[in-house]
Amino acid sequence: MELQVGVKILLKNIENDRFLLLQRSSKYPGIEGAWDIVGGRIVSGETLLANLRREVNEETGLTIIGEPRVMEAQDILKDGKRHIVRITYVGFTKGDPVVDDESMDYRWVTFDELKNMANLDEFFQELVMKGLVREDLFHE
Repeated sequence: MELQVGVKILLKNIENDRFLLLQRSSKYPGIEGAWDIVGGRIVSGETLLANLRREVNEETGLTIIGEPRVMEAQDILKDGKRHIVRITYVGFTKGDPVVDDESMDYRWVTFDELKNMANLDEFFQELVMKGLVREDLFHE
């Protein structure tokens, strides 16, 4: 079984107090159109945070402000061939994204909109349903 590690981040914009969601493009068959948070698989030899910062910049052109904090780690077992460990962070940014070919759109949403959002990525939805996505994670 192949082991892969991914990093994701729920970004809150300090200018509008909203959370960033990306709508996945046709580059991701099977999840095209799903709303997800920024992130991707790590490059071996880079730290988790270096990978996270790179993914945010590549996918959105944004930068993470300050130090992100870990929200949760998930085990994702795929088709008996892959075991993905997905580490999800929370953090801050500002500005508006310029999405790359991995996304076809973006949306800034309130916390209540986020909790009630349809068509969320199944693994992010799992965190929302378990109550792990909370506003207090963004308070110092």
